[in-house]
Amino acid sequence: MKVSVFVGTSVDGFIARPNGALDFLPPGGGEPHGYNEFIATVDAILIGRKTFETVLAMNEWPYGDKRVIVLSTRPIDLSAAKGAVEQMAGFPADVVSQLAACGVQHIYVDGGITIQGFLRAGLVQRLVITRVPVLIGDGIPLFGSLSRDIPLRHVATRGYPSGLVQSEYEVAA
Repeated sequence: MKVSVFVGTSVDGFIARPNGALDFLPPGGGEPHGYNEFIATVDAILIGRKTFETVLAMNEWPYGDKRVIVLSTRPIDLSAAKGAVEQMAGFPADVVSQLAACGVQHIYVDGGITIQGFLRAGLVQRLVITRVPVLIGDGIPLFGSLSRDIPLRHVATRGYPSGLVQSEYEVAA
């Protein structure tokens, strides 16, 4: 089972403003920077409830026809979803085990709290972080506190004409 993160941040490390707004990100994701190629390799997407609510408000459903699992212990109205969406609850390792048992081979984890939980649980193998050339000063950080270091191995860094800078890492341990 492979678990990956593909996320955009401000240069100062925020994935959203304090109110969850993503207005600092380039419209439509900006120029092509590998998202379509990445999402084509994914079997399922795991997101938290807040990320789900944010995505529902977008003009375009960013996950295509991929299986989307919203992680939440509270009931969620999935009727407004624009794709194949279901709800699960549980510890990250249990969720990964359940999905592996269903034949899922590559999971894309999205959303701050969800990413942080899967990193803390030692389940993420790959991080692709695209920095948008803006400082927003405050917001929802990509990374929260950790009880231990998580060593990373740098794979590649790419720059784009708009100023996007994308770095790819593998979790080394």
